Amino acid sequence: MSPGPPGVPGATPDANPRADPDAGPATGVMARKVARLLLLPALIVAAGILVKGYAESGDGFSAGVVAALGVLLQYLAFGREEAEKLPVVRYAVPLAFVGLLASIGVAAVPLLFGDAILTHYPPSGSKVVYLGTLELITAVLFDVGVFLLVFGFAVGTVAVFVRAGESAGGGDQAGTGVGRGDGRSGEGTTE
Repeated sequence: MSPGPPGVPGATPDANPRADPDAGPATGVMARKVARLLLLPALIVAAGILVKGYAESGDGFSAGVVAALGVLLQYLAFGREEAEKLPVVRYAVPLAFVGLLASIGVAAVPLLFGDAILTHYPPSGSKVVYLGTLELITAVLFDVGVFLLVFGFAVGTVAVFVRAGESAGGGDQAGTGVGRGDGRSGEGTTE
């Protein structure tokens, strides 16, 4: 019986899943299952924050951060190739530009009518259209634009860092930042 990794009595290097350089992301099955299970709740919580923020008006920035954290968890658990198969990841950067244009539009359109920048419509005292309990006012469109901008920017930035890490390290396993090592220590050596 060959000696195993230090600190693991009786284990052989073959029993260590990180000993195989082609084993994929250095995460366990449980971490992947939890990451997959948390994506939809993270997006639902983000939608709830977007619609009814902490003060009943919505919060596009916080919603974008929560949704981006759900996607970041996918990158950490599955690696770049698997994370980029998700539609929310593939279209994140174009959605950021849509959000930027929507936010700028909501801010600038009142100038065309001679009103101050960021004047919201309908004006106070006017009849408001409701979708359930959600008031359909320009502030909601502004929050949606901020959400798309923050989400797209955060996911796009994560993707850039993952790609830069892969090209610099060369031996990273599926974009996780874990180099190919012999499985005997916490330090990996890249090829």
